[in-house]
Amino acid sequence: MEVSSGLNPRPNSHALDRDIDHEEKEAADIENLELETVVHDYHFRSMSALEILRETVRILRYNSAGFMAIVAVLICPVSAVVLSNVLVNQSLSKWLSIRLLLIAKSSGLPLRPFVKHSCQKLSETVVSVTLSFPLFITLSLLSKAAVVYSVDCTYSRRKFDSSKLYVIVSKIWKRVVFTYLWVCLVVSGCVTLFLVLLIVVSSVFFLIMGFPSDLILYPAMVVGFLFSVVLANTIIICNIAVVISVLEDVSGPQALLRSSSLIKGQTQVGLLIFLGSTIGMAFVEGLFEHRVKTLSYGDGSSRIWEGPLLVVMYSFVVLIDSMMSAVFYFSCKSYRMESANEENEPVLEALTIPSVQ
Repeated sequence: MEVSSGLNPRPNSHALDRDIDHEEKEAADIENLELETVVHDYHFRSMSALEILRETVRILRYNSAGFMAIVAVLICPVSAVVLSNVLVNQSLSKWLSIRLLLIAKSSGLPLRPFVKHSCQKLSETVVSVTLSFPLFITLSLLSKAAVVYSVDCTYSRRKFDSSKLYVIVSKIWKRVVFTYLWVCLVVSGCVTLFLVLLIVVSSVFFLIMGFPSDLILYPAMVVGFLFSVVLANTIIICNIAVVISVLEDVSGPQALLRSSSLIKGQTQVGLLIFLGSTIGMAFVEGLFEHRVKTLSYGDGSSRIWEGPLLVVMYSFVVLIDSMMSAVFYFSCKSYRMESANEENEPVLEALTIPSVQ
């Protein structure tokens, strides 16, 4: 059922009395009351991370059927591949890990268990992301676009419509993919810059200043901390850039610049959202590693139900993360537009008017 996009989401009571019976009227009133609760503050004030989470939960409750379909069809397959590391080539990962350890040793870093584990995880992540890239640029990117569309539907007082989603995705797919490729390029550049900077700093302290290997670990940790902050900000900008490429007619570098400008002054909220999502994903990944890959009861029957359960849990964390990014975009956008006394209008509906009757 599609809900009117007017400012007042409640239907006319006299028209309802003429067209539907008393029970249908009550059901319609309840549905519109729930929707009004979700969109009551479409012109947002500046929202905290907790308020964005609450808003996300309200949107999830209203459009639950659409979001469950997105989870089942688009997010769960990617989550299963990511958690199981089924596409990771162990020999290639081991080769890359050894090369990283050799570089670390030559730059003066002590080969402690922490350094070895970091090199191993970095190599596994690089190999996994590289081999899973076709999956990320199709299903994962489609899920992000579908989530943004569903959130936009809620704020436009409309129900999730798969036919409209198909029309919209066909129109915006090129710019979304182009933006995603730039996102991958920016994140890869940040990681490469970090590795180069880490090697340079370690080499300076070890070869030029003559510091012992054990002490070199401390400046390396400082570099790692600064990198984590920069990477977190970069990922926040990249996530909002993908949302912008869905909702606005910009892509690539323009979307990244637009994202950086849009979240200015709201970076702390974005960092809290990123931190919460990262902790949630890491927690589920750790459980999967321990309960499914390492532990099993007797003949391994525990994996039959624990594996799918953890995949579903991970998929929901991914869904909430994508939804919060979209809500964060609407919060920043509406706050900026209200400050400039501009009027906010539904974004994606115009794309479907000429094509969907």
